[in-house]
Amino acid sequence: MTASSAFTSFTYTGVDAQKFLQGQVTLHVERLEKDVTRYTAICDLKGRIHFGVWLTKRSDEAIELVVSQDQADDFAAHIKKFGAFSKAKLEVTGTVYPKIEGGVTVFVTEETDIVAWEKQAIQLGQAWITATTTHLFQPQELRLHQRHGIDYDKGCYLGQEVIARLWFKAQPKAWLHLIAGTGEVPAPASQLDPHIQIVNSIATEDGYIALVVARPD
Repeated sequence: MTASSAFTSFTYTGVDAQKFLQGQVTLHVERLEKDVTRYTAICDLKGRIHFGVWLTKRSDEAIELVVSQDQADDFAAHIKKFGAFSKAKLEVTGTVYPKIEGGVTVFVTEETDIVAWEKQAIQLGQAWITATTTHLFQPQELRLHQRHGIDYDKGCYLGQEVIARLWFKAQPKAWLHLIAGTGEVPAPASQLDPHIQIVNSIATEDGYIALVVARPD
């Protein structure tokens, strides 16, 4: 079994760092506790996740951001485009490695067992977005509200109107589930049937486990 995940860390620093990100991510950055890591999202205008982001606020003017390595260049371009007039600077820190600590994912500079992390993250229901799954899922479908990755009283951000309408007026019809199967491991973004779509998957001794967005039935 080989891991499919690699991650890139950035720092975003400057007097407008918190203000700018407050208008980008689904999380309430201003209320986030110092040195606490949360998984949040930057969405497109249709309310679907463009980037999944692990965000850690070191101070109001220094915020660490981690995204999947295959989205790093696109993420940097997005921040620089939308933040062109903000007094803050995005810088690449480098490759970082995930591990589960206290039931949540954190990142370190020393290499970790990424296969073990993928298994644990899937088993814990901690879905993550890569270039393969960008623009496919809404934050609620991945249960980000249960991971403290969405705040509904924080004001405007990209996709906010669609996300709020879905939550308060409609409710998602499908959301994240953990499944186990036999046979070949289904690829992320593939569909097991019209109502079951793979988010993350990994091989096990007996087949595979996967996080899927599906209707409860």
